[in-house]
Amino acid sequence: MNDKYFMDFAIDLASKVAGQTSPNPVVGAVVVKNGEIVGFGAHLRAGEHHAEVNAIQMAGLEKTEGSTVYVTLEPCSHYGKTPPCSDLLIRSKVKKAVIASVDPNPLVAGKGIEKLRSAGIDVETGICQEEANLLNEVFFHFIKTKTPFVTLKTAASLDGKTATSSGESKWITGKDARLDVHQYRHKHDAILVGIGTVFADNPSLTTRLPNGGKNPIRIVLDTQLQIPIDCKLLTDQQALTWIITGCNPPANKTKMVQGLKGVKVLPLATEKVDIEKVLHLLGELGITSLFVEGGATVNESFLKAHAINKVITYIAPKLIGGKNAPTIIGGDGYAAMSEIMELEVREFSRVGDDLKIVSVPKK
Repeated sequence: MNDKYFMDFAIDLASKVAGQTSPNPVVGAVVVKNGEIVGFGAHLRAGEHHAEVNAIQMAGLEKTEGSTVYVTLEPCSHYGKTPPCSDLLIRSKVKKAVIASVDPNPLVAGKGIEKLRSAGIDVETGICQEEANLLNEVFFHFIKTKTPFVTLKTAASLDGKTATSSGESKWITGKDARLDVHQYRHKHDAILVGIGTVFADNPSLTTRLPNGGKNPIRIVLDTQLQIPIDCKLLTDQQALTWIITGCNPPANKTKMVQGLKGVKVLPLATEKVDIEKVLHLLGELGITSLFVEGGATVNESFLKAHAINKVITYIAPKLIGGKNAPTIIGGDGYAAMSEIMELEVREFSRVGDDLKIVSVPKK
């Protein structure tokens, strides 16, 4: 068993709690002494013990002394809601720390590593760094941009249609693919649709998993505040609902909607809903990850704003046909191939009868 073996275990621990720790990163830690795992843990929720604390508490101070601690992200060196983990490692007399990713947070950014080395602890970095960086791609993006990481989810037939020419779309994909989507809802801070989706489907936009799950904040782009007052998003009280409008939504409707429990109207400073301004607003409100499940118009607006960080596409083995049947992306599209967004496929799998493709913009 080598460093990669133990770091893989730490990464697996962290991956299991993805979506629970926002706005904090997901982190796993493993304490190893004499080649044996004596303690392990993950950071479970913001404000609770960090992964290193949980791992050391399991191991106990006697076994931790002289051990090697494997951690997926650089131990913090500052006081936040919890004390610095680098200080804990030093007090626990750890012999060596193996760290996958350096924390880009300016409050940390190498300071934790420096503190450990100054205390005489042997520090090695970069083990399984690529995997660990992917684990925290949302956190890293938010720290650097102060805007949420945007995942665009789409589902289409084999010929690229999202509904029939009459607008019927239930169901393009099978139940396994739909259940997979709910896993993504559970892991995101917020889910976003346009007002057209509300009119067409009256969706709940909640997480419906067999063992329960976390509901994301529901966000609707609705320039003129046309949302029906009796729709599920405003009446079911299953999750918070934020409606982002242009600068002049109707005053009476605004007052009526604002009076509903768990609902906010968030006007922008512009007449039209601008995606860049939407993302900065959501970042200011603490949204680190955004799951976009809109229709063709909303999808086009994110594409044209170059505001897509990941694309998850489900393809059903069906042929719908029809030039008037809606497709994944609306609008006029790009005129030249040199302008298009090129994607790199990260994952390709089968989910039930459907295909799933996870891709990211090429750098």
